[in-house]
Formats: sequence, structure tokens, C-alpha cells
Amino acid sequence: MTTIKDIAKVAGVSVTTVSRALNGYSDVNEKTRRKISEIAKELNYSPNTLARGLVMKKTKTIGMLVSGMNRANSKDNFTFEVLSGVNECISERDYDLVLFSTTTTKQREKTYSQLCRERRVDGVILQGMKIDDPYLKEVVESDIPCMLIDIPISSESVGYVTTDSVLGAKRAVDYLIQSGHKKIAFMNGHDQAYVSQQRLKGYRDALREAGIDFREEYVRNGDFLEDKAEEEAAKLLDEHPDITAIFCASDLMALGVMKSAKSSGLAIPGQLSIIGYDNILLAGYASPPLTTIAQDKFDLGYKAANALIDMLEEEGPAKIITLETELIVRESVQ
Repeated sequence: MTTIKDIAKVAGVSVTTVSRALNGYSDVNEKTRRKISEIAKELNYSPNTLARGLVMKKTKTIGMLVSGMNRANSKDNFTFEVLSGVNECISERDYDLVLFSTTTTKQREKTYSQLCRERRVDGVILQGMKIDDPYLKEVVESDIPCMLIDIPISSESVGYVTTDSVLGAKRAVDYLIQSGHKKIAFMNGHDQAYVSQQRLKGYRDALREAGIDFREEYVRNGDFLEDKAEEEAAKLLDEHPDITAIFCASDLMALGVMKSAKSSGLAIPGQLSIIGYDNILLAGYASPPLTTIAQDKFDLGYKAANALIDMLEEEGPAKIITLETELIVRESVQ
């Protein structure tokens, strides 16, 4: 295996000069740098990233910790698109990615800091954490640079990227109201998700501004799961047949609500209008195609990774980034 000593011997320079040239230090002149780089390529030199990390106290590795990634959510490509954005950004900026998932059992066995040290990551991106997740408190108290996705918590070393869920939800309900609906129900996620709280606020704000009374019995939790939403929608529609539209806090739940409506013999959108949130791939293939609020999931991941690397390289403050949403009109609302 070629080492920097081999390169130094062929180049006729010191080992220190080779090391500084390959690590981008400015005190090596350009002619010498090019010569060393060419020799390194000829000798098929591959740097020992572990040794370099020990010396520089940086591994150029980002950890991504995802909670709740399981088979039940396989139809929802949200996490995949976020991960794709993270991966593209770190590749462009010459970092590596380590993906690790967590469960309540694992969290009892290892602290957040232990997990990061074991994986030797410089910084972490967290997605899918619930409000009561024990790691969240550790994240804020830790000095490990971190970017959260859809979790509005920040500190000197912690930032977050999210979309404006309040405005997005309000935009969805406003569209239903403009379409003539007043009996509008809401299929939310669960109480331990920040986006659920925000989308509930957007729903309530839209009703209030339109002079429509908020009805607690019109709100159900589908846990962001298709089957659970289908089950809850069946009970909701049976108890309140006057409902003419349902806003869902995720497209996956909207697909479950569609199933329930069809099982009850309700025509979509003739008898029941449905609008979702996220604009996942399956939304456009639903029958009828689902009207939804789109958020750029790829950009969520890309901007989180970019902001984290900026923190690592510039040692600047943590960033808070809010992305816009867009109403995608299809055929599930009338």
C-alpha cells in the first residue's frame, strides 16, 4: 500500500511537504503541489482517512440518524428523498455519510454522545424524532454540531431546516373553503410530532379566518400511517356523515382516507373531497390523482447537509432554514 513516504521519495521532497500538499495547505507552491498530486495518482495513493482523522480530529463523516424508518412507511418516499438530498450534498462537498437508525431500546443502551463517538462522525442530521424522544434533550445539550429536520429546536450548535407547515396547512384548508366546503375534517398525524402541532394550527387558523367554527370531533389522528388513517376515517365518516372534505397531514394518510371513502361507497370528489400533504410519488398515481401540498423533500436534506458542513468548516452559528410549500391541484377536490 502506497504511503506518503513513497510519494516523498519519488518527488524528492519531505514527508511534511507531501502531507501539507495533499491536505491543501497554502504554504506549498502550486508547481510542487501539482507534481505531488500527479505522483500520488501514478502510485495509486489512497489516503488513510482513519489516521488523518486522528491527526486532524476530523473524519469528514456526517451521521444521519433516522427514527421510525420501517416497512410500514415503505410506500412513503419522504425519507428516501430527504436522504438523497443529504447524500448529494455531502458527495459534492467531499464528505462521507453514515446512516444509523434508532429505537427506544437502543436509546436506553447508549447515549446520543456515545453513538456519535462510536461512529466517529463530525456532525449529525436527525430526522423523524418525536417531541418526547430522549435524544432530543441530549442533542441540545451536546456540543456536537447538528441539523434537525422538521424539529424547530436550536442552540449554538444545533440548527434546523423545515417547511412552513402552518402556512402549508392553511393553504390546503383555504383551497377547500374556496371550493365551497364548510364541513372540513382533519386527519392529523400524532401528538408527538412538531409538524402535527403546526398543521393543526394552520387548519384552525384557516377555519377561524373564514368564520367557520372549529369542531374537535372533526379531528382524528392517523399516526402518519395508511392503515390507521383508513380505520379512523371509517369511524369519522360514520359518526359525521355531513363532512364534505378531509384535509390530511400526509399523503400516505390521504391514501388511507381514500380507501375508507370508497369502501363506504362515497364518490371522490363528488361526495367527499380529499387533500393531502407532502406530494409523495404515489399522490399523482392515486385514483383520482391527489390534490396536495408539496414540500421539496430533496431540498430539506440537501440544505440540512449543506448548513451542517458550513458549521463544521466555518465554525459559524447554527442556521435556521424555512422552505416554502406549493399547492398542487389534481382531481381529488371539487
